[in-house]
This record gives sequence, C-alpha cells and structure tokens, in this order.
Amino acid sequence: MKSFYHYMMKYRSNAKGDPIGEFARSAYDDHSFPKSSTDYHEISSYLEMNGHYLESMSVFDDAWELYETNQ
Repeated sequence: MKSFYHYMMKYRSNAKGDPIGEFARSAYDDHSFPKSSTDYHEISSYLEMNGHYLESMSVFDDAWELYETNQ
C-alpha cells in the first residue's frame, strides 16, 4: 500500500486555490510530515499539532477519503 504522503504527491500539480493541491504542496514542503504512514490517526494527530498550513482539517478528511477510495 502506498503511503498517504506518496498518494498525495499526485495532487501537487492541481491549480492554485484547490484545497487538496495546496495541502499536497504544503505537505511536500513539510520536512517532518510522516511520509511513510498509512495510519489515519497518526497523520491526523500530526496535522492537528503541526498542520498550520491547512485551511481546515476537513481538507485532510477529504484527501483521506480519496486515498481510501483509490487504493
């Protein structure tokens, strides 16, 4: 199974202003992001403490739903 981070990298080229694309670009720039994780709770906890770049945690939830659906 591909990690959530690696799955998200395909969204880096999304248009500016697209919340998932912005999240992917920010995660790419976040050198502490849990890049090998496939665990919702680990990533969610990390983002709650360090995800100042997220507009809202609902962006993460939407991205996670895409991740689960397309694995």
